Amino acid sequence: MSVAHGSNDGQKGMGLIVLILVGILPGVYALKMSETPEKVQVVAAESRTAAQMFEKLAVGAKLDHKSAQGELSGYVKPAGKLTEKTYAALSVETQKIADVLAGVKTFHDLPEAARRSLRTDIYLVDTAITKLNKGGKLTDPADKKAATDLKDELDAVTKFIPLWVKVAVAIALGLGTTIGWKRIVVTVGEKIGKSHLTYAQGAAAEVVAMGTILAADSLGLPVSTTHILSSGVAGTMAANKSGLQGDTLRNILLAWVLTLPVCVFLGAFLFAFGNYVVLNALGLK
Repeated sequence: MSVAHGSNDGQKGMGLIVLILVGILPGVYALKMSETPEKVQVVAAESRTAAQMFEKLAVGAKLDHKSAQGELSGYVKPAGKLTEKTYAALSVETQKIADVLAGVKTFHDLPEAARRSLRTDIYLVDTAITKLNKGGKLTDPADKKAATDLKDELDAVTKFIPLWVKVAVAIALGLGTTIGWKRIVVTVGEKIGKSHLTYAQGAAAEVVAMGTILAADSLGLPVSTTHILSSGVAGTMAANKSGLQGDTLRNILLAWVLTLPVCVFLGAFLFAFGNYVVLNALGLK
């Protein structure tokens, strides 16, 4: 029985709650509704500035709003190519953001449908600017500054987590651990090594896990806390010459091996399905 399997029984329900909180409900708080009127108007002003800059780079290319969304949707894909039409699309979308926010005090002033449409426009512009910057396509310092300033403002109103979501996730994780603690503790403390985990070994494994997770976070590396902690415990057992339980290690290794391909498959499937649904809903297919 792996650590992951051992925690499933006690945390399935809470895991579903966490999935809903971090994977589904963001659609509800996709815009920072508490943003100040001053900040909203800064976004509008930066959008107008960027729209003029992108129009200049478009070299006369013109697109309507629907075509602009289609152009940017294609560009932000890994194989998307940059053309004058891409700049024209960015000009159209950034100008639309500015027009929607003109005279608006807060996002609450916008109807729900308008907020959803605005969030889509912001996503496309933000992602396109990110790709432009990574590709070094904006060579003029003034153009790069205008695009970066707009991206920073767009990120501020979209890439955030409300306090209530942080609290709810913490409570869900805490309750899940409270319910399933016994099997977790038994697996980690008794079924990785051939002897029970001592206080010193537990402390060493936790310190190593903390340091590894902090290092991975600073480097932007995706890691599993379960894998790190269980590996740390196994390391203390090996160092103490306590011996390791082969069945548990085999199950853990099997879970590690299967995690990557299964998650890749599920992620690709869900993204393709969601992308198809969204693009059809927006009339871009």
